[in-house]
Amino acid sequence: MKSSLPPFTSYGILPPGIHWASWKEITDRFGHTPHRQNLLLGLMQGIDALKAAGCQAIYIDGSFCTDKEVPGDFDVCWDDSTVDLDFLLVSAPLMFEFGQARAAQKAAYLGEFFPCSGIAAPPTTLYLDFFQCDKNSGSAKGIVGLKL
Repeated sequence: MKSSLPPFTSYGILPPGIHWASWKEITDRFGHTPHRQNLLLGLMQGIDALKAAGCQAIYIDGSFCTDKEVPGDFDVCWDDSTVDLDFLLVSAPLMFEFGQARAAQKAAYLGEFFPCSGIAAPPTTLYLDFFQCDKNSGSAKGIVGLKL
């Protein structure tokens, strides 16, 4: 089966847009080294917690979604429109821990999780939009979507 994930651009990033993929497509494309496989394990832990709370979709960004051999981490924003926030706060409180540059999230999951409705760049830029902008050039870039 052909992957729905497009090739990287000449800059080593995904072309603009949300590129929906299955978990298998994500692991096949981004899990090609032991380091990346370890990041996938952390990502799956976070996904499991979000899914248990009713999350229906996540969006993956960060150096994990580039052609870097050794990405630093992954960044996720999660669709919070269907999430039982009270349940998530009890079952996975680190999803709400943003202090110290999200050190607790990184220690537990090896990446960072943000609610889609959260403000990433004041005054009004939401995480879903923020993730789709290259931090170096300001140009549009792609991210990976996963339905849970």
